[in-house]
Amino acid sequence: MGSACFVTQEATKEILLRVTNVCAECYDDINEGDTIHYDMQNYRYLCKSCQERLCAQMNENCEVIEDEGPGLFC
Repeated sequence: MGSACFVTQEATKEILLRVTNVCAECYDDINEGDTIHYDMQNYRYLCKSCQERLCAQMNENCEVIEDEGPGLFC
């Protein structure tokens, strides 16, 4: 499931200069040579820990499954 939802690559100088140098979720620094994950659903780069956490919340269609709890309109 994770491979269809994310593209894993190495952070290059070009990515860091042109796109981002921080994780879009936790805002930790991304350094050249770090393994990063491109979120295909939300068009953003994530660090490994944020990618793993998000992947654990996704179904096979790369959709985040919300916890069933009291909602605003219940």
